[in-house]
Order: sequence, then C-alpha cells, then structure tokens
Amino acid sequence: MTAEAGISGLPVRVRLSSTDEKWRKKKEKWMVLMGIVLHAVYMMSIFDIYFKSPIVHGIDPVTPRITPPAERVVLFIADGLRADKFFELETAKKSRAPFLRSIIYEKGRWGVSHARPPTESRPGHVAIIAGFYEDPSAVTKGWKANPVEFDSVFNRSRHTFAFGSPDILPIFCGGLNHCSWSSYPHEYEDFATDASFLDEWSFDHFRGLLNKSNEDHALKQLLHQDKLVIFLHLLGCDTNGHAHRPYSLIYLNNVKVVDKGIEETYNLIEEYFNDNRTAYIFTADHGMSDKGSHGDGHPTNTDTPLVAWGAGIQKPKLATSESSTDIGFRFVDEHTHDMPTPPAWDLESIERVDVNQADIAPLMTTLLGLASPLNSVGSLPMEYLNLDKEEQAEAAFANVKQILNQFLRKSQLKQSRSLHFRPFGPLSKHHIFVKEIEKLISSRQYEAALHSAQDLITLCLAGLHYFQTYDWFSLMTTITMGYLGWMVYIILHVLKCYTCFLATPYETRLKAGANEVRNKRVRIFGGLLMVLFSIILLIERSPPLYHIYLALAIFLWTEIFSDSSFIQALWRALQDSRLISIAKLMATCIVSFLILELLVSSFFERRVYSGVFLIAGIVGAVFVSCNTPGLSMVPAFVWASCWFLSCFTLMPAEIPDHTQLVVGSGIILVLVAIFVRSFDCILPKQDAWHPIVSGLKHKRDVSWKLFILQVFLVILSSGMVWISTTYRAQRRQLLLFHQLINWSLAGFSMVLPLFSSHRLLDRLSSIFLGFGPAFLLLSIGYEALFYSALATVLVSWILVECAILYLPFSETQGVGLADQNTFNKEDSRQRNNRFLKLSDVRIALCFLILINVAFFGTGNVASIASFEISSVYRFITIFNPFIMAALLLFKLFIPFILVTCAFSAVTNLVKLPRLGCYFMVLLFSDVMTIHFFFLVRNTGSWMEIGNSISHFGIMSAQVVFILLLFAITNIYTKDIQTGLSSHKEV
Repeated sequence: MTAEAGISGLPVRVRLSSTDEKWRKKKEKWMVLMGIVLHAVYMMSIFDIYFKSPIVHGIDPVTPRITPPAERVVLFIADGLRADKFFELETAKKSRAPFLRSIIYEKGRWGVSHARPPTESRPGHVAIIAGFYEDPSAVTKGWKANPVEFDSVFNRSRHTFAFGSPDILPIFCGGLNHCSWSSYPHEYEDFATDASFLDEWSFDHFRGLLNKSNEDHALKQLLHQDKLVIFLHLLGCDTNGHAHRPYSLIYLNNVKVVDKGIEETYNLIEEYFNDNRTAYIFTADHGMSDKGSHGDGHPTNTDTPLVAWGAGIQKPKLATSESSTDIGFRFVDEHTHDMPTPPAWDLESIERVDVNQADIAPLMTTLLGLASPLNSVGSLPMEYLNLDKEEQAEAAFANVKQILNQFLRKSQLKQSRSLHFRPFGPLSKHHIFVKEIEKLISSRQYEAALHSAQDLITLCLAGLHYFQTYDWFSLMTTITMGYLGWMVYIILHVLKCYTCFLATPYETRLKAGANEVRNKRVRIFGGLLMVLFSIILLIERSPPLYHIYLALAIFLWTEIFSDSSFIQALWRALQDSRLISIAKLMATCIVSFLILELLVSSFFERRVYSGVFLIAGIVGAVFVSCNTPGLSMVPAFVWASCWFLSCFTLMPAEIPDHTQLVVGSGIILVLVAIFVRSFDCILPKQDAWHPIVSGLKHKRDVSWKLFILQVFLVILSSGMVWISTTYRAQRRQLLLFHQLINWSLAGFSMVLPLFSSHRLLDRLSSIFLGFGPAFLLLSIGYEALFYSALATVLVSWILVECAILYLPFSETQGVGLADQNTFNKEDSRQRNNRFLKLSDVRIALCFLILINVAFFGTGNVASIASFEISSVYRFITIFNPFIMAALLLFKLFIPFILVTCAFSAVTNLVKLPRLGCYFMVLLFSDVMTIHFFFLVRNTGSWMEIGNSISHFGIMSAQVVFILLLFAITNIYTKDIQTGLSSHKEV
C-alpha cells in the first residue's frame, strides 16, 4: 500500500489493495442493512412500550339488570364536523342547525364529545362504536379491514342497518351476518364538487329501506325487532372541509344539509314506528382544522358535537352554578369537565354535559339493555340517561364490571407469562370493591353506589394502563443499550476506515487476527448471553420483537468488545495526543452536541431556524469577505439568501391559499436559476471560485437549449396552477386534459436534468428547474417561494465551502491537486476521496440543519394535520388515499432532494468519501433519535403524546430516509465535475 501527501503536508486518502477495498465495501453493505433493520425494529418498539393493542379476548360480557328504555338507537355521525361550526350562531343570530338546536332546547341533552388523537376517521369511529381507543398503529394497517377483531355496539345488537362511506362501513359491518349495509362507490368522493350529496345519499337510501319494508314482510320484521341499531354515516362535511376549508360557505351549508336530513329522518322514523321507543344520537368522529385537515390534538380536531334525545334520554335542564363547576374529571385531551360555553354558541342557559368519545358506546348499549362492547373503556354518562336511581346504579355497576373484567383478564395473562409477576396493588382486593357496590345497591344507597362505581372505574383504567406499560423498564433499557451500541460501532468503523487516526483497515484486521482467540471468547460469551435471555423470553411467551430488540443490542456490544485491540490502541493514541488536540476534540464534540440539541428544540419551536439562519447569514458573509481577495457580490448573496430563508419559519404552519403567490413564485424560480447559471460571468476571475465556475468543456448551445426548455416548462406549470385553481374555484370538475398536462409536466421535467452539463452549478440549476414544475403544481401558498429560498441557501453553502478551500491552510486544496498526478485512471474512485478530518464535522452538521429546515420550513411535519390535502387537487380530485398520500409525500420529498444534491456537490468539491459522510450524518441523527426516545410521553395531553411519538418516528425514519435520498440523488449527481476535478497541474 502507498500513501501520498498533499501540498499542505497532511495525509491524503490511502490507495487500498483490492482485498482491503472488497472487505470494506462488504462490511459497509452489511452495516447499512443492519442500520435499516435496527432503526425499523427499534422504531416499532415505541408501540410495544406505550401503545400495545388494548384488545384482549376471553372476557365475559356483563348485561345491565335494567329494563331497556329504548328498542332502537339511531346513530348519526357527521364525519369531520367540528363543534364550534355546528353550535355557533350565524351573524343574524340564526342557527345553521335549527332542528338540532330545537332538540337541545326542548327534547334532549347536549355537550362536546372529546376525541383522542390521532383524530382520523377510523380511530374516531372505533371509539364511538366499540368504546375503546385503538392503538395508533392500526391507522396504518388498512381502512377496510380490522387489524384485529374487536367487539362493537353493532356486534351486540340484534340487527344493524348502516348506510354511508365505503371506507368506514366495512370496518364494522363487513363480517357481521346480522348487519345490512350499503355504501356508495369511491368515485363519489370527489373533492372538486360539493360533497353534501353524499349525506343526501345516506338519507335517501334509508328512506328507501323503510319504503321497501312496506312491501317486504321479512324486512319489516327485522325493523320491528328490539335491540336494533340504525347507523347513518355522513361524509359530506369531511370531504368539503378538506376541499374548501371549514369556514367556507360550502362547508357551512353542508351543516344545514345534515340538520335538514336528520329532521326528515326523525319525522320519518317517528311516523313509521310510532311507539316513542327510539333513541337518537348525533355526533362526529373528529373535527377539522382551519386549513382543512385533521389528525392532531388541536381543539378544532378533538372537539365534536354531541346531541342525544328520544327514548331513555333526559330532557334539557337549565344550567346552574353547580352544574358548570369543574368536578375534577379530566378528558383524554386534557379538557376540563364542562368548560365555559363560548358566547357565540348562545347556549349558556342550557346545561352542557361533555363526554369522552368512548363514553358514547356504553350509552348506546345501556339504552338498548345490552352489554357494553367487551373492550370498552367508556364511562357511562349518567347525565344523559332518563333512568331512576336504582337503574342508574345497576347500569353503572354493569359498566364497571365490564371494565374490571378486562383488567382481570390482562392481569391473568401477564401473570401466566411472567417468571416474576408484579401485581397492580390498588386492585389486589378488587372483590371487596365489587361487594361494597352490591351491598350499597341492595341497601338502596344508590348515590353512594354511583360514586363507588366511578372510583372503581378510575382504578380499573389505571390498572389497564399499568399492564399496557408493564414491560416498559426492561424494554427501555434494552433499546437504549442497542442505540448506544450502534453509535459506538459507527464511530469505530469511521475511525478505522475513513480517518488517518490509526492504521489502515487492513493493518487493523491483521492486528485483530493476533487476538483471534480472545475475540472468539467474546463472541461465544455474547452468543451464550443471547441464548440465555431468549430462553427467559420464551418462557414468558414474549412477542418475537422482544427477542429481536435484545438480540440486536447484545450482538452490537459483542462486536464492539471483540475488537478490543483497536479500542485499546485508540485509548493509547488518545493518551499520547497533545493537549491541544484533546481540547479541539472536546470542543468539537461539545459544539456538535449543542447544535444537535438546538435541532431537537426546533421540533417544538420552528422559529429556532430563523435565529440560526440570521446568524449564519452574517457569519458566512463575513467569512467569505475576509478570506477571499477583492470585492464581489458573494458575501451579499450569502447574507441575503440566509436572511430570506429565515423568514419562512416565522410564518404560520397553516399555509393559506394564495394562487397569485404560487404563480409569481414560478417567475422567481426562473430568475434564481438564471442568476445561478450566470455565475461564470458574475463571479470575479479568482482562484477561490475556480472549482465551481470552471470544469468540463461542453457544448454551450445544447446546454442552453435544455435550459430554455426547462424554463418554459416552469412557466407553463405556473400557468396550469392558475387554470386548475380557477376551475376548482368555479366548482367545476378538473378536466382530464388538465390533469394529464399536469402529470406530464411534473414527470417529463424531472428527467431533463440527466441531460444537462456535468459542471457543478449547471447541473444543480438544472435539478432545481427540473423539480420546480412538480413542486409548483403541488403548492397552494408561500411554500412555493420557500423552494427558491432554499435553493439560494444551498448555493450559498457551496460558495462558503469554496472559500474554505481557498484558505492557505486548507487540507482539501492540496489533496485535490496532488491526487491528480499520483493515481492513474483505474484509481479514479479512490483519488476523489481523502481522509475525514475533525473539521469535516461542519459538513455533516450543515446537512442535518438543512434537511431539518426542509422538514419545518413551511409547517410542522411532525403533526399529522400538517399534510395539506388540497395540494394534490391539480393532479387528482377523486378520493384515493394512497395516491393522494403518495403525492403529499413526494411534495415533502422534493426539498430534501435539493438538499441532498447540494450535499453530494459539496462532498465532490472537497473530496470527501460520501459513505463516510453518511455514517457521520447517521451518528448525529442517532444522537437526536435517542434524545427523542426519552422524550416520548404517555402522560399529559394527547397532542403532546402524539407529537412526541411523531418526533421519534421522524428521526428514526430519517436514517433510512437519508440513505434513500442518497440513492435517488446519486442518479443526478454521480457525474458532477468541478474545477478541481479537471485541473491538470499543481
């Protein structure tokens, strides 16, 4: 092996033997695969720790010992209807829902039903109909089938009739023999039209069912049975809210359509049955944010209306000071009980009773005299029931016994599988509580029985939570050790293969061979330890993932300790190092850690990036100005671009519609590309800018023709933005011709950069223009301008790196020149690399900052509700969750592609090994990942819990995500050439 020294006297990349290169490549392929598996598996661990499925089987149902007050329950769910838009009065003091408001005043009870994030359709309906909060991972397992079978009000009923959406009804009705249901085709869910006709469809088909029963005797018998459930799913508000926003006239008029349809249905049912034995419940699965999305824990998403009336439901009561006080009960989203009613609702005089969303299921079953769904955790809202005190106590007793049976079943299952079982202390004598409630009921102390039942429910819910997180300590310890082992393993690999800190990898392996016996002993010990813990887990019948969590951690630490010779050599080298070197190392670690902590804080406060880029603009401009000769526009460009980008994280996360801004952003995009393309003429003829303005000779006419074509496609895309939006504004369906043009523009323009010049700035400007049409067509507001701002900052980054190359002490300047005369063409891949230095940490950190500002520059991607569905309406308007989700993710992907392309250009410019840089980025990402792992919460508001999970998920996925970005952008950047690449002489 040989090594060459650069002009600066610092060592350059060693020319490795073919055997050594094969060993390194093989190991790195294995490491990348290992990293993907580790992060994918450990990302799932959060659900085992905090969000295991709450469903258990083998529970006995508990039927309340009461006379059912109703023979049938009619459930209306207005999908996506938020509470304030339903209850508030219009400007003329007129209600949007006059019929249901009259019910509140004259016939029934009302309140707010508090949903729990994720505020999506499936979890909301599961909470209402099945009475439990499905674990969040179930949202990803399909909308039309149950990930696991669960009990519901529909299962308990004698028969259920249901009409509505094809995305909801199959979840609850698909496998039931005693359920008759009908849904409209998916094609009806068109975001380009007024979707209130979907609600009318449900009302009309139920009306048709009653008319048909007059001629069908068997159907009439079904309808006149007791314990009947009628479910009308009303999707109009959700679809119109996504398409037009919840403050639009279309959405608000849809509320009137719902009210009118319910009034007609109520009159029809009362006339048809004429027995006053029907109970009615009206609610919503989730609300809708101002920007037309849902998913997170914001009150606009969690607050939904609840109105109940009919058989078994109490009449309205006047509000009193006692009824409006906080009794200490807390809801799943941390709303206090009976919060003050907003004056805009004009309902302060009528008593309001808020519930948790899961409380509606036991309310419906109690009205029908049925057992609650087996896994229901809802607490029966007595204020809604028109029962005497004895029946209330019996109903509450059945409610608490059902929840207690769940607790006992979970306790039994955990005890049967644990070598050392730790019971839940407060319920160790649960039978005493049950006997006490039975005694109170038998002695007619009904109020005391109700209070005791509520206390026992609180203990049971705490016990259920205890067993949900029973294994948290052992799992947290295992996962933490796994992450730490992975990080140490990466550090050792980078030190061995990408630095000149010690010997070459091949020499290190020779030394390791001398300690082969000791290494074998370490591996044997690690294997035995893995087998021992696996046996324990098998005895406890732990899930297969538990074995994988533990195996990964033990395997990584076994590999680390088996390389003890290198660790010892590393320790000796540190001991022998000069004090100044140790100080530099410590300072770099501290600064890097502080920057990473700053990035962690940015997940909670986007404005952090405004401060970062305000400082970066000043520092970058001063650095370039002081370290490059003569006057130029570069410092001003660096300063202006950073300050321009800093504005975006001060803007609201909810992006308002602004078509004119999107169209104008297309023009700005073109101007930025022309400016960057013209750097040859603008930049002074100095050596500092030689790497980016000189390079491969190319045919200028062909290059400019391609550039003009790309500019034309961007301008055409801006025009299509205007045309497509105008059609939607006129409530006209987007023409297929327009959709084809938009798809063609986005697809064709992304291929063109592959045919552009290989010069660094030419290729980057072509990539910028190539993804521009797709981003513009997917934009609705200021995020279109963010695209250009991010591009200018990326160019500024490259200019600053050029200035660093120009410094007389720069190690990379010499490397680039010396390598050219040292190696032949066969070593072209190796000559482009050099050893990693401590100062190269800045490049990995800059990349992480830019990747994260791409995440948070135009919104809070950590929140489910940040995905603006109207962004896709220029490509598709018929509801298709998979295509729409793919388009939304692609839109988010585009800024990351720009950042990664710039990163590839920088590594090419300064001659860094790209995979070595990837491992550095991986290491820094995992520092943030392990921090977020400890920030995951299972207490507090569900908005905080949901955000903590999404933060951890984003950082875990970022490892695989960045690798995917590297693979994609390599197609565009693998042949980029710089001035250093083509220089022939020293």
